Amino acid sequence: MTDAAHAAAPDAIAEEKRRWWISLLLHVVLAVASLIMLYPLLWMLSGSIKDQSEIFGQASLIPHKLDFSAYMRGWFSTQVSFGTYFWNSLVIAVLTVVGNLFSCSLAAYAFARLEFKGRNLWFALMLGTLMLPYHVTLIPQYILFLKLGWVKTILPLVVPKFLAVDAFFIFLMVQFFRGIPRELDEAAMMDGCSPWRIYWRIMLPLSLPVLATAAIFSFIWSWDDFFGPLIYLSDINTYTVQLGLRSFVDSSGSSDWSGLFAMSSLSLVPIFLIFLFCQRLLIDGIATAGLKR
Repeated sequence: MTDAAHAAAPDAIAEEKRRWWISLLLHVVLAVASLIMLYPLLWMLSGSIKDQSEIFGQASLIPHKLDFSAYMRGWFSTQVSFGTYFWNSLVIAVLTVVGNLFSCSLAAYAFARLEFKGRNLWFALMLGTLMLPYHVTLIPQYILFLKLGWVKTILPLVVPKFLAVDAFFIFLMVQFFRGIPRELDEAAMMDGCSPWRIYWRIMLPLSLPVLATAAIFSFIWSWDDFFGPLIYLSDINTYTVQLGLRSFVDSSGSSDWSGLFAMSSLSLVPIFLIFLFCQRLLIDGIATAGLKR
């Protein structure tokens, strides 16, 4: 037994070394891939503190001279300061989050818990809207909002969110609600709770992970949205951050690239903070939405 153990020891050491080298190789490959993916972002951050003539003159990330004037110049580069653009984007994003959480959770609760005629058919039709490109419904929606007098306001970007128009969030919440034991509903009904009270007192408190996931995605998609504000907003006082960044691009070729990079860097701060502090909630919400407990 002792001789066998001594004979197996070199093989175990060799196997451990082989695993160590494989792990090191994988980490090196992942580090190189990460640097390749992060290089455009790092180049943008570097360009925001470079002189205008130095941005396209070299590929190095290290500037010869630090110049932070682009942040001040970019902030006040248009008729309205970028603070207004940030505020407009924040208002639209917050209202979008509130609308999606309220309306989509209600629709998901109905599909997951309530019995009504044609439920499966309506659920299938709802899922079918996921395959419709946004451009298919753009013209009918624009005509509708134009007749309502909502064009040139933020209403077309906010009001539909209170009507459960995002089928992805409904599907995500339905999957999560189906994993909550029905015995909780039955016990609550025996105590005299109505469906609305079951939704408010039982389903929502137990669904914080998926609600947090929907809130994070809603905020990010609304904050990064460019096409919607471009279609419906024409007053510079209602511009979002994305439209404000577009104003830096000049067709004559005299664009303020350092100012554009500086404001683009600032526009990433809210998204970065969300991923930094809410990453665990995001992962938990997506992971648990597909599981049935």
